Amino acid sequence: MRTEVTWGETTVFVTNEALHDIVRWLHDEPSERYDYLVDVTAVEYRDADRPMEVVWHLRALAHRRFLRLKVELVKRATLSVASIMDIYSGADWLERECFDMFGIRFDGHPDLRRLLMWETYKEGHPLRKDFPLRGRFSRAEQLKQALAADPEARYSMEELSIADAFDSLPEDMKRRLAERAERHDVNHVTDLNDEVGE
Repeated sequence: MRTEVTWGETTVFVTNEALHDIVRWLHDEPSERYDYLVDVTAVEYRDADRPMEVVWHLRALAHRRFLRLKVELVKRATLSVASIMDIYSGADWLERECFDMFGIRFDGHPDLRRLLMWETYKEGHPLRKDFPLRGRFSRAEQLKQALAADPEARYSMEELSIADAFDSLPEDMKRRLAERAERHDVNHVTDLNDEVGE
């Protein structure tokens, strides 16, 4: 374990094996109380011998403290770390995004699957340094794969329905959104009238 302080921000490098216990302690210990997980991401450097870093940004809101945790992973080995979703439920989509973009597995995650790319995406992980700028397949093949993806096979219609999501919003939020839409419509009509009058 080692520590770096840069521009007043503390970064602690921890071992993969100790990560989950350390995060649990930082979350539960009353003197620490890192109660907010800001982000989970990864960094891959161009140097092939430099390890990949998985990064967690934590905040202790009551203490106004920020902490960055890092675990180094050897690129040629299995890229996996422990999931911290049992500590921070907000880690769900953050870990899924990191898996999707970098190929890092989060052991113990209950639903680890792609988040940004479609489930059948076969080209790899777009933020890895070995990922070609134009992709591995032709544009025609990429389009064919995207069109063949069936989101309804993975998600219920309730998850896909924006109208249902709107109906479940609190009344004050619905009212604010409706007022905003009306203002947009009035501005749009005024803009059109200005164009016609010119």
